[in-house]
Amino acid sequence: MLYHQGRLIDHIHLRVTDFGRACDFYLAIFQALGIDDRMQGGRDWLELDELFIDGCAPGQAPSLVHLCFQAADRDAVQRFHTTGLAAGGRDNGAPGLRNYHPGYYAAYLLDPDGNNIEAKVDERVRQRSAPAIRLTD
Repeated sequence: MLYHQGRLIDHIHLRVTDFGRACDFYLAIFQALGIDDRMQGGRDWLELDELFIDGCAPGQAPSLVHLCFQAADRDAVQRFHTTGLAAGGRDNGAPGLRNYHPGYYAAYLLDPDGNNIEAKVDERVRQRSAPAIRLTD
């Protein structure tokens, strides 16, 4: 398991109303972003790094959050948007530069439950010191 030490977020848990439909959407966008090889899952759950997705219990509402995934480059952001639309997402902002700061290139989708899902590349970041930190027992 790859675990990121020293980050603010330990994990994010999304509850979805239709687990199968959500899986189709998330598996498609993860593949578009080139990160699907780390996916783990079962009959009613899906996990990738710090993200855990499962279905709502009867009468339970889905979570509604804004979640942003890192993309390698502008092409990956475009693939995320195109693939996510084809997999049941709804447009919430086409790929493009944003005025948050120079070099912020992003796209937004609403997943099947209405979560605001973003993919972005920060073109100001020149080089990462490491892709991840591996911890062992």
